Formats: sequence, structure tokens, C-alpha cells
Amino acid sequence: MSITIHPRADWAVHVVPPWRGHAAADPAPSTNPNWDPDGGVFIHHRGGEQIIGGGYASEEDCLKDIASIYEKHRSDEETFDGDIAYNFLICQHGNIYQGRGYERGEANAPGYVDGLGRNAGFYSICGLMRSDHLASEPLLQAYRSLIRHLRTEASRPAGPRILPHSHGFDTECPGNLTMYAQPGSTIDPDAPWTGLADIQVFTAQRWVNDEYAGVPGFVPCPENGRTGWGTVLSLTQGLQHELGISPTVQNFGPGTFNAVCVRNTLPAQEPNANLRRIYNAALWCKGYWCSTNHGAWNNDSQIALEQVYCDAGLAYGDPVQRHDMWPYVVKGLLRMDQFRLVPGGNATTRSVQQWLNTRYVAQVGIPAMNLVPCDGYYSRDVQQGLMMAIQYEIGIPVGSINGYFGPGTQAGLAGVGSGALTGNLRCLFRAACHFNSPTMLPGPPQTPLSYHPPDIVTDAQTATHVAWVQAFQAFSQIPVTGANNYTTWAQLLVSTGDSARPAGGCDCITEITPQRGNQLWAAGYRIVGRYLDEHLPPTDPYFLNKALKPGEPQTILNAGLRLFPIFQYNGTQLGNFTHQKGLDQGNRAHLKAVEHRLPAGVCIYFAVDYDALDIDIDSNIKPYFDGVRAALAGLGNRYAFGVYGSRNVCIRISREVGARWSLVSGMSWGYSGNLGFPLPENWSLNQIREYEFAPGWGLDHDVWRTAADPGVHVLDAQ
Repeated sequence: MSITIHPRADWAVHVVPPWRGHAAADPAPSTNPNWDPDGGVFIHHRGGEQIIGGGYASEEDCLKDIASIYEKHRSDEETFDGDIAYNFLICQHGNIYQGRGYERGEANAPGYVDGLGRNAGFYSICGLMRSDHLASEPLLQAYRSLIRHLRTEASRPAGPRILPHSHGFDTECPGNLTMYAQPGSTIDPDAPWTGLADIQVFTAQRWVNDEYAGVPGFVPCPENGRTGWGTVLSLTQGLQHELGISPTVQNFGPGTFNAVCVRNTLPAQEPNANLRRIYNAALWCKGYWCSTNHGAWNNDSQIALEQVYCDAGLAYGDPVQRHDMWPYVVKGLLRMDQFRLVPGGNATTRSVQQWLNTRYVAQVGIPAMNLVPCDGYYSRDVQQGLMMAIQYEIGIPVGSINGYFGPGTQAGLAGVGSGALTGNLRCLFRAACHFNSPTMLPGPPQTPLSYHPPDIVTDAQTATHVAWVQAFQAFSQIPVTGANNYTTWAQLLVSTGDSARPAGGCDCITEITPQRGNQLWAAGYRIVGRYLDEHLPPTDPYFLNKALKPGEPQTILNAGLRLFPIFQYNGTQLGNFTHQKGLDQGNRAHLKAVEHRLPAGVCIYFAVDYDALDIDIDSNIKPYFDGVRAALAGLGNRYAFGVYGSRNVCIRISREVGARWSLVSGMSWGYSGNLGFPLPENWSLNQIREYEFAPGWGLDHDVWRTAADPGVHVLDAQ
């Protein structure tokens, strides 16, 4: 990548005449030959001193300031070796200037970092900004480009570390650049570009780490100017300490909630400055503008708090609700939930979320229910809130409401929930329809059908409502009635749906013998999933003996069944997934499929057998499937690849990597990847129940979708 580094001559014209020639010349090698920057880079700023030439408004200001740095350093030859001490300087306009360049600099202070000299082992890069300045995006982009250049193109390559000047040295330098002066930040070319960080969040992070460093149990948060779980949990521990809880823990549990209730003091009346700091910090972390003096509760803070109440569907103007909801608001602020519509969020979804908070938290007061996010996304927490609201409306006592799809909830939905619906229960059923929208109309190609938002708030049995329910039932392969029966409720609420419903598919680790094949057929099964291989040797204590046996595919077909092949080498944790493993296992799956005479065109399901989060999918799961795809392509694409996993895993790998079919782990109903996500458009099988089919023979009960993956029904000739 090309980079422009402006020569010393550009700023040397502003140096006093006697030194101007030296300033414009190429930097001379240091008198200290100890120089190898394989440690990385130190980040600096200009500190609190007065800027020569003004406030960096123009490039001329920047050049004059660099010249003043040179003159100061040249005057202290003993410390700075007779030249400007920094290797490079970057201005707010995004221009990079040569200082010492690729020769050894002297700006990093004496000392060592893990045995490397601070000056001998690191470049120094100074950002032209004072202590009260914020970095511009061009400055950060220039830092990123320069660090990439130093790592990959410089005559003396830089190592991977990015450190603040204050690392191991008593200085406030690099000021507000500190939140970027670390590996993985936006100036690290090996990390994604994430733009500007938030100085107020950074201020809160530094304060909470300093203030509670010695508190029992306290875990410091990253100081990077970006809100994350680490930040809000550290603030939670600060709150606990101020409320007298010891040791502190990284969880806003019942003890913390009750302590906020007992204190019963809103921020405007709060005498404890540290609590005011925590509340302001939490508002900043949520993206609300409040007091820049975090210890003061001012008008900006008050406006922000009232807006939070409104955004969450609560009435700050109601004195009773204002006080009763305060502990819920504090808990909501100290989580990663959002109460404002976020990009990509749905406004109708947000309206339903706010209504859930208004009715079931503020008015009904369900003890187990927290404020649900109001961000426009149907997520795990929203699903839990919806379930609790339904439990209340079907008559479960408030003290017994827990958000689980247990026997009492199932009985209520099969009873009152399956009758004529009006009022709040009708609204909840239709909200569940909206949350599962769009559903898919049959094709080819399939086309999406969105739920009609006005149908949520009417008791009328509209044609659009009935049509959507029928389409959803057909897509989910449950009886098409257009009605709110138990099976439809279950399919809307949990990934298993009605786990007792009949299904034509199954999978297992047990060899299918002729007798077992006949048993499966008699039980109504028409397709069975089996594993192509096993990575453990028979001597391993965890060996399952799960792989297809020679001749077993023909035995399955002889019983009238079809076969779908699964490939899983462990696959139960993040470390099992890399691009190289995808390549290796794609090759292995192809060879085993050929060995068992599976014909061309068959889909092999590669398993993700744990609750992979989006961050896992991005970092490891997608690269693994990229490897699988590349391996199969390299062997002529004889076989297609499918994905086994949660709904979210299946949706993302299908859309982003190209999996042909999805085998959904629906029976793992508690997976975050199954809560708040619809069935994938390309689902072919849905595991809904695990049970013992016969003594010693466990079976997964799989709904096999009509007109989806046909499976193996014939083998290649021997």
C-alpha cells in the first residue's frame, strides 16, 4: 500500500537559519548503534505545552510546530542526540512527516520493555495534538497506514506492539491518544478499522479502573474509548462498592438490584459523587449526551435520564413509576442493551418492545422480568420478555413466571392460548408472528412474506393475518390451519416447536443394521443421518464408534430409508474451527463419501455443535467453511456442503459462505443462536427432540422438510 512521508525539508523552512540546513538534511545515524525496532511503536502527543503557530488550524501551523520541536530537541543534545527525537510526526490533517525516519530516535524515554530498550527497540510516532485535543479521523488513518508501512515495507521493520508513551513511564503522554495506543485498536492495521473512539467513555474507563483498583473482586476494563461488557461490568462493580457490597462481582444480580432499591435515590438527589459519576458514565456508554464533568449531575444529565425512561417505554413524569422503575433503569444502563432504535432495527419491533416494558414491567410488575431492549431487534432478551408476558396472560401466577417454555406454559397455550384470542393475549400472539417475520412463500424461488404491522393491534381476523399464519405454518411444516393452536404457538416461541409432533427424519451415532432399519421404517422415519467418519481411535476413552460402517449405506437403502451424511470432528468449541481444518476436513469428507459410494450432488452437513456467537462465526466458523468450500471445489465439487448448527449459524453460513442446506439444532432451544432467529430459508432438517428409541439406542428426532434435501437414495456402482 502506497504511503506518502513528507521530507524534513517541508518543516525545516521554519527552523531558525543557523540550524535550517541540518534540519532539512537526511537524518544522520544515531551515535548509539543499538537499534532494531522489532518491538513495535510508541505513540506520543504534544502534551499540554503551548503550540507554536496556533491550534493546528492550517498545515502551516503544523509545520511550525514540528520546527519548534526540532529546535527544542536540538538544544538538548545530551538527551536527544542533536536532532528531533521522534521518528515520525502526524498532523490532524493526516499528513505524515519525517523526523529521524528509519534511524534510531530518542523520544521514548530510557528503560526497557520486556528486555527491549524503549529507544533501541521501538519507533516513536508523535501526533500533533495537545492534551485537551481529540484525534481526527485523518490522523488515525495516517497512524494506521504508517504502522502498516513500518511493519511490512520499512528497511528496519517494526514489531507488532503498539504502546503509549506512558507504558512503564510516568507521563500522561499520549493523552487522548492513549485509547488508540494498543494492539487491536483502530490504528492497528491487523485489526478492522472502527473509526473514532469516544473520549467520554475513555474518561469513564480510566476513572473506574483508578478508583476501584484495590476493591475486592474488581476487574479492570479495557481503556479504549469503546463501550463493551468489560466497561459496564466494571462500572457495575463500582456501583456495588458504593452501595456497600463486598466483594464486588461482575454481575448485576438480585443483591445489586435490591441495594439500589434500598438506597431509593435518583441521581438528581444523589449526594455521593462517585455514584453520580457511575450514572453519567453509564449514560455516555449508552450514547446519551450528559455532563462532561462526570461527578456533576447537570441539566444535560437530567435530560438524558428522562429520555432513557421514554425510550424504554416508561413514564418519568409519573412520580411513582419514576421511583419504582429506577432500579430497572440502572440495571438496563449497566448492560449492553439499547433503548433507542439502532441501524437496521425495525420500528414496529421497537414499539412492541416498549409496550412489553410499559405493561409487564411498569404496570404488572412481573418480578422475574427485566426491561427488554428497545432497539428494534428480536433478540434472546426480547424473547424472554415476550414469554413472560404470555405466561402472565395465560394465568400463571406472577411469582411463578420464569420465561421458560415448561409444562405449565405448554398447558396454558394448549388451553386458553388455543381459543379465540382478544386483547393482550391476541396482541402477544401477533407480536410473535411479527417477530418471526418474514416467513417464506414456496417457490422456486422462495419469496419473503412480511407480517402486516397494523394486524398486531386489532382483534379482527384479517385476511393478511390469516395468510401470514398459513404461510408460516407451511414453511415450518406444521399443519396449515391459519389458527393460533398449540403447535403454532410453540413454533413461534421456541426452536424445537412442538417437540412431540411427528417427523420423518432422524440421526444417530448407532450403526443401522437391517433390523434397526426396519424398526425406523415402522416408526415412520424415512431418512436417517449418519456420520461419515470419526477422528478418535478405538483406544481413546471418548471413542463413540459413530462412523458409517462398510456396506451400511446399502443396508439403509434396503430398508426403504434414505441417508444424509454428517461430518463432525469434535466441533464443540471455537478452537475446532480454522481455515486449515476446513480444508483438511473437506478433503476427508469427500474421500469418505466416495469410499461409501455416495453419488455426486449429495450434500454433506458439517457440524458446529456448540452455541457459536457472532464473534465466533466471524473469527473462526466462516474461515472453516471457506476451507470446506475450497477443498470440495478443488476436488471438482462432486459434493455440496451443508451446515449443522443453531439457526444463526445456519443462516449466516448459508448466506455468507454458500451452504446448500441447513440441518438445524432446534432441540438446543436455550442456545443464543436459536433465540430470536427464524428458521433458515434453506432448512432441510430440524432436530427437535433427543430420546432413547430403543434400549441403548439414542435418536435425534428430525423434521424432514418436503422438497428440500432429497438425501441419498441410490449408490454408485461398485
